[in-house]
Parts: sequence; C-alpha cells; structure tokens
Amino acid sequence: MPRTRQELERFERQFLAPYAQFSGDSRGRKHDEPPPVWRTQYQRDRDRVIHSRAFRRLEYKTQVFLNGTSDHLRTRLTHTIEVAAVARNISSALKLNADLAETIALAHDLGHSPFGHKGETVLARLMKGHGGFEHNLHSLRIVEELEEKYPGFTGLNLSWEVREGLAKHQTAYDQPDRRKGFTAKNSSLEAQIANLSDEIAYYSHDLDDGLDSGLLAEAHLAKHVRVWAQAARAVKQAHGKLPDECRRYFTIRTIIDLQIRDVVETSERLIQSANVQSADDVRRFPKALIQYSPARRQLNRELRQYLYKNLYYNRVVHHPNLRAVKMLEQLFKYLLAHPKEIGDSAKRRLKQIGLHRAVCDYLAGMTDRYVLLEHERVFGKSLDT
Repeated sequence: MPRTRQELERFERQFLAPYAQFSGDSRGRKHDEPPPVWRTQYQRDRDRVIHSRAFRRLEYKTQVFLNGTSDHLRTRLTHTIEVAAVARNISSALKLNADLAETIALAHDLGHSPFGHKGETVLARLMKGHGGFEHNLHSLRIVEELEEKYPGFTGLNLSWEVREGLAKHQTAYDQPDRRKGFTAKNSSLEAQIANLSDEIAYYSHDLDDGLDSGLLAEAHLAKHVRVWAQAARAVKQAHGKLPDECRRYFTIRTIIDLQIRDVVETSERLIQSANVQSADDVRRFPKALIQYSPARRQLNRELRQYLYKNLYYNRVVHHPNLRAVKMLEQLFKYLLAHPKEIGDSAKRRLKQIGLHRAVCDYLAGMTDRYVLLEHERVFGKSLDT
C-alpha cells in the first residue's frame, strides 16, 4: 500500500525534535482544501512553489553578475536551489522539519526584481509614497495574490508556516518590515534556518563566482579573508597540491562545511539552553535560536566587507548593472504614461491596487532578459551609459 500523509505525519512525530514544526500542526491555509493524500502539507507547498511561474523566472534573474554574462555563473534560480540544499542539511542535523525549511528556502526569492538588489533599490525608490517595494514582502504577495493557477483563489494558497517564513525572512541584505498577521517575536526554527542558509550560500558561492570570473584571486583572498585562508590550509593539508579547479571547488566546499558545522553546533546549544518544548515556544522566545557562533559571525562580517569592496562594487559587475537598472527606471516611467502596455494580469488588478503598484508588479515579474528586450522595443536601442 502507498504511504499516506498520516503515516508521514506519524513519522515526523516519532523522529523529529519536539520543537520542530510538525506538518500535522499547521495553522492551515487561507482557503480550505482537501488535504493531500500521499504528501504532507509542506511537501504540497514545496511542489506548488517549484511549479510556479515565478520560480521558473528565477533562471533569468541576476544573482551577482548580469544574467547571460557566463553559462557557469550563478543565477537567482541556482542560488535558490543551493539555499534549499543547505537548509535541508541543517534541518536534518537538528532533527527539524526539512520539508518546511526547504520550501521556505525555495520561495524566499520569488519576489526578487530583475537585476538583483540594485533593481530592488530602484523599484523601492520609484515606489516611495506608493507603498514601497521590498522583495521579501513581494514574495509573499506572489504566493498570496499574483500567481493565478488554481480555481477558487488567487496565489498558491500555501500553509501559514511557509508564509510566516517569507514574511520574516531577514538577512544581512534583507530588511523587511513586519508583516501584519505574523506578530510573534520569532518564526519557526525551520524559517530561521532558511535565513542563515541564504547567507551561507551567497557568502560561499559569490566567492566561487568571483574567482571563476577572474575578479577575485586566491592569493589575495588568502591574505585578506580569514575564512578563505582557513579553508585553503585545511584543503592543502588533507589533499596536497590539486589542479586549480578542483582546489577552488574543495576550498568553497570546506567553507560551506565549516559554516554548517558552526550553525548546527551553536544552534543546538542555544536550543537546549532555551529549554523550548514546542514550535510555538520557539516563536515566543525573545531571540533567534539558529545562529552562528560570535567568532564565525565576525569572520563572515569580514568576508562580506571584502566581497562588497572587491566584487559587488567592482566596475565589471557594478557598471553593467547600473546601466540595466537605468533601463528599468525608464520603463517604469514609460509604463506610467502608457498603462495599456502593462501585462494582462496587472491590468486586471489596476483599479484595485493602483497604477504605480500595477506597473511595479509587472516590472518586478520580468526577467533580466525581458527588461532588455522591452527597453529595446520601446526606446529602440540599449543605453550606452
């Protein structure tokens, strides 16, 4: 006989920690639906995210380098998949609900605008006075309102716990406002894991892309970034002299392993000392329990400062992105003056949400490539400056 949802829920209660978020204890969905037969509620949510249009569009959205720069560099989609893998790893080690952590990780960047954080900054400025723009809260709007796939409701109708994780997603790059309806001091441990998994992925993989592009150099990293120096020494001691690609890969892998080990060991100590007995105890606890150690946090701060100075604001990365976001701004102003040219979905909600929000929704949903094509269609040529 096939394994049923009830069996999966019993498995969770038998093998997960008491403070894990059990799928059988979900607060449910905004719109009632028959429960899944052979999946848990969070497995259903994961599948809905993966099958969404917004998820597919991540393939053509910038992570660091403008999309299309190289076939080997990461996109917002590959970053998302890597975050989900790290989240499952940490959750499994801590006996938490890996399905929930993975789902939040897969959905955390659905609302990202074209051209990464620079595109987000432009949209936030253009939407000042009109409700603003913040990609985490836009991710929530996508799963609650903007996807149109199911009869009877808009959005994906995800469980409360996944939407909580999106509302409270906050890393060094992400500073969302509190979202009405998610007022607890903290979110589930699984949502907290998705937060730190995001950081672990972009710290290590932005390093990888920087090296692959030639904008970063191993020798310079070894002198200025202790995270790299420690991992490089460990790889050399364990494996001796390796070919360049293998050595870089194994050094990045070691950095990820060290990050994960630190989070698991630190978080386990914090969870036990907090004496939480349920997922709601975690939400009521005054501080996050999934954390780096103070020493690792300082090392990561050093790494982040290095990446800003040597990668994110390197002219090779920064200048094309600035040109691209100028195109985004020009399209925004053009569409305000020509609202008939926004997409059908945005047009249907125009009276309900207003022109500025409808234009913002339309542009935020675009891929990098589509912005460039639309700009060329409207203005005839690409920007030179």
